[in-house]
Amino acid sequence: MADPARAAKLAQRIKVVVAEALGRRVKDPRVEAITVTDARVTNDLQHATVYYTVFGDEVAHADAARALEKAKGVLRQEVGRNITVRLTPTLEFVADQIPVNASNLEELLRVAKQRDAEVAALAAGAQHAGEADPYKSDAPQDIDEDDFDEEDIDLTDDDELDEDASR
Repeated sequence: MADPARAAKLAQRIKVVVAEALGRRVKDPRVEAITVTDARVTNDLQHATVYYTVFGDEVAHADAARALEKAKGVLRQEVGRNITVRLTPTLEFVADQIPVNASNLEELLRVAKQRDAEVAALAAGAQHAGEADPYKSDAPQDIDEDDFDEEDIDLTDDDELDEDASR
């Protein structure tokens, strides 16, 4: 087993080699719209998965997949010539779904932004259901002398405090 760092380096090299070979060596016009986006190699360096995108419609995607399958041998030969491993890895081509997923995410973000704008517009004209300040404040209120009775106990009296402490 090779270490993952070596597998990652090899994957990047395979990506570059395949991209260059598609432009130089493969003469099929169906591969002109292909962009190699990523490559991954197993830790035993025996299998490589090459991810690609195609500019165009579904017909172009299908044509590109067929062209890559047809050119798989030539591309593997180029990979074998340009990398230094004992065995040349097998190549598997997978259509990359990242652009499709990215466009879906952009659409979802656009809808979320629109809904946020609608909520902000509703909140701009909204009023509180209760009082403007429903919380009690610590600000002192006007206290009348009539509010206190002569019977109220003065807690600052030292005698009463000492009696409570001795109990």
